[in-house]
Amino acid sequence: MTSTDAALPHLVVIGGGFAGLWATRALARAPLRITLVDRSNHHLFQPLLYQVATAGLSAPDIAAPLRHILRRQRNVEVRLGEASAIDAPGRRVTLADGSVLGFDYLLLASGATHAYFGHDEWAAHAPGLKSLDDALHLRRQLLLAFERAEACDDPAERAAWLSFAIVGGGPTGVELAGTLAEIARHTLKDEFRRIDPSSARVRLVEAGPRVLASFPEELSEKARRQLEKLGVEVSTGVPVTAIDEGGYRLGEEYVPARTVVWAAGVAASPLARSLGVPLDRAGRVPVDPDLSVPGHPHVFVAGDLAAVQRADGSPVPGVAPAAKQMGRHVAAAIRARLQRRDASAFRYRDFGNLATIGRMAAVVDLHGFKLSGLLAWWFWLAAHVFFLIGFRNRLVVLLNWAWAYWSYQRAARIILGGQGDDGPPAPRT
Repeated sequence: MTSTDAALPHLVVIGGGFAGLWATRALARAPLRITLVDRSNHHLFQPLLYQVATAGLSAPDIAAPLRHILRRQRNVEVRLGEASAIDAPGRRVTLADGSVLGFDYLLLASGATHAYFGHDEWAAHAPGLKSLDDALHLRRQLLLAFERAEACDDPAERAAWLSFAIVGGGPTGVELAGTLAEIARHTLKDEFRRIDPSSARVRLVEAGPRVLASFPEELSEKARRQLEKLGVEVSTGVPVTAIDEGGYRLGEEYVPARTVVWAAGVAASPLARSLGVPLDRAGRVPVDPDLSVPGHPHVFVAGDLAAVQRADGSPVPGVAPAAKQMGRHVAAAIRARLQRRDASAFRYRDFGNLATIGRMAAVVDLHGFKLSGLLAWWFWLAAHVFFLIGFRNRLVVLLNWAWAYWSYQRAARIILGGQGDDGPPAPRT
């Protein structure tokens, strides 16, 4: 670094997800020094994370090293580390290794973690899906369940191993349930000698009145029917009240099940608490219209960590398009600060909702233009391939999906880890 570079204003970006990465890339030609800090060395395309968990894709298919993505952006330094505290008035970020980064501007985009609604003890028995570590652990757990059932002599115990529950009827829960049913009924066909994988019970549990509550009711009902056609039991209107190593309690009914997956809720990264500002009920930071923190105009929050309202008063959803838009807006706001101009207010452009249910089954809502079934599935596939980072990722994902479509096979069906690796990944705090 030259002395001229060192004199430039310093932007620290915490989080290499959609918001952090899109802001960083939008500032490629800005007169700034940028330090991007992330606990992982890669950017992850989270909408396809469930495909890694269900053995349809490998980890590198939906992730790319941050250093490689930013290799030609000369004003960026990538730092592998975890932020542990923020001193907003003092303009300092402390990392878990004890090192301190000073900043002129800060973008906090550290995302969200699992929320168990006051029952954190459930995490040990019902893993969630937010990182590649989560996905690889879940893949191991799902595939091992069939292996354990094959080796089991007790019919009741075998049935428990072949009982799967996904808690949460949002897009992630729907996608997981539909894909798991396809694995049991098609992918594993004829591969076992003592069990029939198609007898596996896959149940999607939603405490609310319907699955995909953010979609129009018409599409929600079509999604339910498509799930049931795949063999998924859809349970709505009754919450899960307990989860342990043997199963879960649905209302007053206890259901033996050795595999429960949590897709019911998220909470903001606890790092937001160190800002010392009021947070909303989900732990998110209510921000000013330009996405800066009230009282700290040099600190910005974007992505799942930001509590932002649309013009009609409804919250901006925690989805990838919103995070990308916030990242680009923060970049524009920082440029305005550098030029001593007022930054404009953030306005979210909602392009619609997509969710896939399974093979040739999906639902699409584009502001009144609704699709379901095969056409929706092709639309969903094209959209997700298009938004992947890098030509290699797009090509590999497209080839893997084409192979899975014709053969019903899933290319990444390898169980990794040793006998002592059955526990969930360490929590991300």
